[in-house]
Amino acid sequence: MSDVTQLLEAASRGDGRAAADLLPLVYDELRKLAAVRLAAERPGQTLQATALVHEAYLRLVGQTPDRPWNGRGHFFGAAAEAMRRILVETARRKGRHKRGGGRTRVDLDDQAAAGEPGDDLLALDAALAGLAAADPQAAELVKLRYFAGLTGAQAAEALGVAPRTADFIWAYAKAWLLRTIEGDRPQ
Repeated sequence: MSDVTQLLEAASRGDGRAAADLLPLVYDELRKLAAVRLAAERPGQTLQATALVHEAYLRLVGQTPDRPWNGRGHFFGAAAEAMRRILVETARRKGRHKRGGGRTRVDLDDQAAAGEPGDDLLALDAALAGLAAADPQAAELVKLRYFAGLTGAQAAEALGVAPRTADFIWAYAKAWLLRTIEGDRPQ
């Protein structure tokens, strides 16, 4: 059993020291995950990878220290989900009119930015919510693969399905999300 798994088990039993010891061991992986998530965002994103990691970690370990973790994959899947929710909340907050959401960002060379930051993320979040209602397992696989950055085999293991089954679910989920997102866009 790895150190991370042991610390996750101890933290789930309410050991505050284990939760503190866990962060240095998972920080680099969480930072990479956050950097990948932020790189996919549109220009104008003000959230930094470090802030995203810390906020997600606080949501995972700080609020419910007695939360049971079923290993490393479960923890990183939950971390990816927390990061996704933080980014969606940030995009929604930026989109509100009272916070200037109706304004268009203009670069110094007077060219308008290509759309509002977070538009794609909000469309993906809405489509993912629809997929979760239609097929919860497919939505969970998308979260593990896309947001947590797990490989197909790792996601299959986390879901408890065969890798080949996970590949079929992945293909279905991608097609479902693409059809939903493309159907929402004006032609």
